Amino acid sequence: MPDNDLLPLLRDRLRGTYSPLLSDVDATLLFTAGGMANWTVRIEQGRASATGGGPPHPTTTVRASLPVLRHVFLGERSGVQAFLDGDLTVRGNLALALQLDGLFPGDAADVTRTTTRLVRAGGIDTFYLESGPVDAPPVVLVHGLSATNASMLPLIPALSKDFHVLAPDLPGHGGTQATSAQHAARFLGDWLIAFLRETCDQPAVLVGNSLGGRTSLEAALNSPYEVRGLVLLCPAVAFRKLRQLVPFVRLVPDEIAALPFPIPRRMAMGGLRNLFAHPDRLPEAWLDAAMDEFIRVFSMRPNRLAIFSALRHIYLDEPFGESGFWDRLPALKPPSLFVWGDVDRLVPAGFARFVEEALPTAESIVLADCGHVPQFEYREKTAQLTRDFITALTV
Repeated sequence: MPDNDLLPLLRDRLRGTYSPLLSDVDATLLFTAGGMANWTVRIEQGRASATGGGPPHPTTTVRASLPVLRHVFLGERSGVQAFLDGDLTVRGNLALALQLDGLFPGDAADVTRTTTRLVRAGGIDTFYLESGPVDAPPVVLVHGLSATNASMLPLIPALSKDFHVLAPDLPGHGGTQATSAQHAARFLGDWLIAFLRETCDQPAVLVGNSLGGRTSLEAALNSPYEVRGLVLLCPAVAFRKLRQLVPFVRLVPDEIAALPFPIPRRMAMGGLRNLFAHPDRLPEAWLDAAMDEFIRVFSMRPNRLAIFSALRHIYLDEPFGESGFWDRLPALKPPSLFVWGDVDRLVPAGFARFVEEALPTAESIVLADCGHVPQFEYREKTAQLTRDFITALTV
């Protein structure tokens, strides 16, 4: 086989494969080594086939050097790891690329395998990533508002060596079914507990970022014996001040998001970059992939309704009283680690003081010069903090 012709290998790897998750998908993926060669994988009703050349309008474009693509096709290297290492880029439907990566298994013991799954949790078809030994202690990664489980990818290689890692999409985000429910903390917390009951045979450690952190906290407050511990990365806790607009926001229906809501890519990218203290720490390819995924998900009406509902309820989350977050927080039972960014423009690190007052036994760390998404901005540091916390739970 010529060095620049991976078509026979690609066809061989895809022969006989079938993915139920792709049973209603009609899509094309372009694998390109730049000017060296192009290959197209067509997905039709759960089956994949490969041809040479490139389609005019691919659903997803995966770009890498010939050696990298060869290793990925052979299963000698994870496509996820190649993406995180900057050796492979993805444009278009990132979730589709993740699903296809799971179709290239290999035997190398040092390769992180990340597969895609679907489970019905609390009546909601839930899409999730899975990695690591299935008989290891479970760790569930929960992403933030308007993101997908891809925003938790940096933690998977570091955790899946010793833990059974699962990363679901929140309802109405990514590949998880959208519903007409009010996406308040209680609804999301109940869904997360239902997901744990379907996928974990023992209490799990929850690692949540932003809205995922608030969802994890709600699950642990309501069903503490199903949660072994919590790592909360800039969790979207209830506003204590700046609540003057609550009466108005209560009157705004979720259905307003059903209207066409085009967001200029440049403006959306500005919002994404604003999540980081220094966005130039991240490869542009990561930002482009995240923006493609946001635009794809947000363009779908049911997802837009779910995302808007969750956004409203972050602001409406009651801070005090019998059902208030801050008055309930001292009852949190599972051990917890809170990680804050001191340049976080969405969830100020000043909340750390109130968490420490409510939970004096919890760990609270403020990362210097860090924004709202520490698992990307301080990838190795956040992974190490998470690993150390989980490991200490067994001591």
